[in-house]
Amino acid sequence: MSSTDTLTAAAAAFTAIRPRLLRLARRIVGNAAEAEDVVQDTWLRWQNTDRTRVQDPPAFLTRITVRLALNVTRSARVRHETGFGPSAAEPVDTGADPAVRAERAEALDAALCLLVERLGPTERAAYVLRVAFDCPYSQIAEDLRISQVNTRQIVSRARKHLAGGRRTTVSPGEGRRFREAFAGAARSGDLSELRTALICS
Repeated sequence: MSSTDTLTAAAAAFTAIRPRLLRLARRIVGNAAEAEDVVQDTWLRWQNTDRTRVQDPPAFLTRITVRLALNVTRSARVRHETGFGPSAAEPVDTGADPAVRAERAEALDAALCLLVERLGPTERAAYVLRVAFDCPYSQIAEDLRISQVNTRQIVSRARKHLAGGRRTTVSPGEGRRFREAFAGAARSGDLSELRTALICS
């Protein structure tokens, strides 16, 4: 296949999923203009990727979009500097259109998967409790049995690891337990099960 044909195929694969990528990016960054920039950056990354090694282009493009959108939220001037977006700790609105509801759930799940892949258990616990649920450092330090100074350092380190390319090996069961506990805490506001899942992982 010529380079022109290869690029045409890449453009076709990207164009087919672009509307969903745009909705995911907008859900995470909360801004249409920034979402457009994220998707444009995804296209540039896609052009420069060795696509012969990509087995599932839609999944690959979704991961890139979520990662870039998370980077935007960390640098954006929002109340929480979070990898989930401004309202990720809110439950999915069950009264919303089913397609919108599914997209919101997919965006959140992708963000949680990234947390599981890039953060170790202690970093994950400190980061999620602080950033997603706004727990005070004193409470997190007590939960983790470490000092407040160390807690702040761990949260800062977690942000850097999310921005980098580090990945950790996590069992499917551990990742599923974390996502289920997070979803339960977001719905009910009760952090007890989430704390147990994070601290005992």
